[in-house]
Amino acid sequence: MTQQSLRHHPQLFRSFFQGSFPCSTACRAGGRRLDMVISSGHDMLLEKDYAALAQEGLHTARDGARWHLIEAVPNVYDWRTFMPMLHAAARQDMQIIWELAHFGYPDHLDIWKASFIDHFERFARAMAQLMRDEGIEKPFFTPINQISFWSWAGADVSWLDPYASDRGRELKRQLVRASLAAMHAIREVYPDARFVLTDPLVQVATDPDNPDSKPYADAQHQAQFEAWDWIGGRDAPELGGRADFLDILGLNYYPDNHWFFSGETIPHDHPTRQPLHRLLMQCWQRYQRPMILAETGAEGEARAPWLRQISEEARLALDHGVALEGISLYPVVEYPAWADDRRSPGALFGLGDPNGNRTLHEALALELRSQQIKWQNWQTNS
Repeated sequence: MTQQSLRHHPQLFRSFFQGSFPCSTACRAGGRRLDMVISSGHDMLLEKDYAALAQEGLHTARDGARWHLIEAVPNVYDWRTFMPMLHAAARQDMQIIWELAHFGYPDHLDIWKASFIDHFERFARAMAQLMRDEGIEKPFFTPINQISFWSWAGADVSWLDPYASDRGRELKRQLVRASLAAMHAIREVYPDARFVLTDPLVQVATDPDNPDSKPYADAQHQAQFEAWDWIGGRDAPELGGRADFLDILGLNYYPDNHWFFSGETIPHDHPTRQPLHRLLMQCWQRYQRPMILAETGAEGEARAPWLRQISEEARLALDHGVALEGISLYPVVEYPAWADDRRSPGALFGLGDPNGNRTLHEALALELRSQQIKWQNWQTNS
């Protein structure tokens, strides 16, 4: 079999290169809510933002409905923050992968209780029905963003809500249950709905100075697949997972997603570091499911070279038959970082000025255009 006969030809989304808007609504210490749709200015610049992405050839994007605002009162849905997003995306012919929960949920809910799942299921059904009534066809959803990361950050190291310790596995099971309930509800409205299930794509390697750490490193590396295995019914069947719900894998990948078991980041030139296309091949061999790089980016002057490297690795993966369907730049617009309020130096578009105009990062934009041309040539020659 020739390499060209192995090649996968993406066709799932309107554009292979995509953009991810910052839309976390996490609560920080002291109950401070960080709404990145507001802090990035996206809520005021919806029309311009979607149009700007389309101008750069990004016709698919990830964006979020803000559950904490929509259901501020239990079982009462106020869609005033979501309808403008839905309408602006439609006017700009922007295909959106809609997130329902990105590290945030209504203040009146206890994430540990069964009622959390019930509320999330009803919210998902109501949102799907609203979109159906608005004429949206063939939608894409991410029920809960980064289940594994949220479980670790929120319930192992107490970094964000619900601010617990040593309860990460418990939270992961709860978030998987909630995701499955939401997917059931959405499919009642949209039998053809597609789901992008996001989590970090990582490499955990044995410490070079501690070969005895290998079984622990291997176990930690394998743990990145646990939520997907549960959703797909491959493990923990009591959670109710199903193979058809393990739909599209959304892989979040950054320069520091490689580390030794000790926690130290693997240097870029270290022989242990696995190239991205090999990590993608591992996921493909394990699941045989379509996937996207749902978030990727680097900071400062590294952002254009990083996109070049990621694009080259993506073509290698596609040449090996991996069903990679897209690369989504994150953040596509700048925001004050949710961890420490510093400005995020990795975006394609800067913060809006008083007139609502965002500055385009020229080096990244030029690299994006170059990669889009290479992508078109690659498709033509396939």
